[in-house]
Amino acid sequence: MTDRVYPSTKPNGTTTHPTAAAAPPIAQPPSNKTNGLYNPTRHPYRPTPTTRHRQKHRHFSCRRCFCLTCFWSILILIGILLLASIAAAFFYVLYHPHRPVFSVTSLKISTFNLTTTPVDDSTHLTTRINITLSAKNPNKKIAFLYDPMSITVQSNSINLANGSFVNFVSSPENISIIHTAMAMNSQLLDADSVNQLKSDLKRKRGLPMEIVMDTMVGVKMEKKKMKKIGIRIKCGGIHGMVPKGKNVTPANTSNAKCKVDLRIKILKWTF
Repeated sequence: MTDRVYPSTKPNGTTTHPTAAAAPPIAQPPSNKTNGLYNPTRHPYRPTPTTRHRQKHRHFSCRRCFCLTCFWSILILIGILLLASIAAAFFYVLYHPHRPVFSVTSLKISTFNLTTTPVDDSTHLTTRINITLSAKNPNKKIAFLYDPMSITVQSNSINLANGSFVNFVSSPENISIIHTAMAMNSQLLDADSVNQLKSDLKRKRGLPMEIVMDTMVGVKMEKKKMKKIGIRIKCGGIHGMVPKGKNVTPANTSNAKCKVDLRIKILKWTF
């Protein structure tokens, strides 16, 4: 009996993997709606963090510069104030500065006439007043340099006489005498001023009066001179007696007190 030959199950040639034999996918043409730019696998655009970081860093740098500027400005200001305080304390300990002291020695009214004109019913004032004051310098190492003074005598803000005094130097621990004759000739007064003066003249204590002096004064310390500043001296508490005939009675100055104020001019305003 002859043997039967069966055919082999293995194909001729090399074997291939089943997946390798599959046909590759056919690429689809791009859609017309997106003009070929659409890609479903592409991630959406997001800005890189570098730009944000730069903006944040720039903002932080500006704030830091501003804070440093404020800090150093405040520190410098504190330093200047501290140095000024130290200098002022040193100046006070070295010189012991004091303001000048003024006092009223005497005041005499030699003429005081209120004249009313019947034609226009106007009232005019004519006066002659002599005053004497003393300016004391209580400092030991400081001298005061006074410019010419303008002097006004008032009664309830009504000018009674105007005058002046020449410039002078008040030496340390010295007393200077200010004596001047003042006058006012036919000064026109309003009705309120006339009524006020007539009412004050009836007082038993006399006419209330005030002396106002304005001047510029400088300070000299040994060989150093400081810039002159404005001062105003007001002396109140004076009661003048209007003369009767030729008899002139000195004013009562026992309660007179003088006050010295600085006058600082800023632009157009004076304080």
